[in-house]
Amino acid sequence: MLEGAQKLKARRIPAADCATNDGARSGLVLHFLVQGRVQGVGFRWFVQREASELGLHGWVRNTEDGDVEVLAAGEAADLDELRASLRSGPRGSRVDRVIENTLDESEARDLESFRIEAAW
Repeated sequence: MLEGAQKLKARRIPAADCATNDGARSGLVLHFLVQGRVQGVGFRWFVQREASELGLHGWVRNTEDGDVEVLAAGEAADLDELRASLRSGPRGSRVDRVIENTLDESEARDLESFRIEAAW
């Protein structure tokens, strides 16, 4: 029984999984708009993999303007890592600009595990 308890202590729980007393998720919520050659190069799959590995919650989708939009919730350090990944992008992409906005924590209330949403 102690062995199982030790595993639970060692398991990293993202901030987005920790609900406050009013049911809201804790942590930061960021919205990114990534511009450049970011469609048709596997950018959404790249973002989904990176964000999932970091334990973030949210989504990624293409916009009709040719950009990629990302909503991510979690710990500041994990969001810093995602930001760096967005700026570099996957092989074959070219990131010209990343626009970032901080949203209210309430925006994370209904977010599930990180997913790819249908295009616009």
